Formats: sequence, structure tokens, C-alpha cells
Amino acid sequence: MSDNWSAMVMAFVALFLVGGIVSFLKQGLKKGAVLLTALAALATTAAVLWW
Repeated sequence: MSDNWSAMVMAFVALFLVGGIVSFLKQGLKKGAVLLTALAALATTAAVLWW
């Protein structure tokens, strides 16, 4: 396990948002999926930079 909890939390948030992207696409909410994609990319970037 990592000692850097902030990075682990951001990675979890990114994975949670990816699940939301899949859900939004199944419901046909493309604008919401695009927003979640941007947020997931930001969370992934934050996790990588914090690591």
C-alpha cells in the first residue's frame, strides 16, 4: 500500500467517475458523459501527479 492517501483517494474517485460514464452512456446522456470524462481525466492526472 502507498503512504500517499491523497493519490489513492483521487484514483478511487477517477474509477468511480468511469463507472458513472458507463452508466450515463447506457442512459443516452452524452453531455453528462462528456463532463464526467473530463472530471475523470482531471482526477487521474491528480492521482498520478500526487503519486
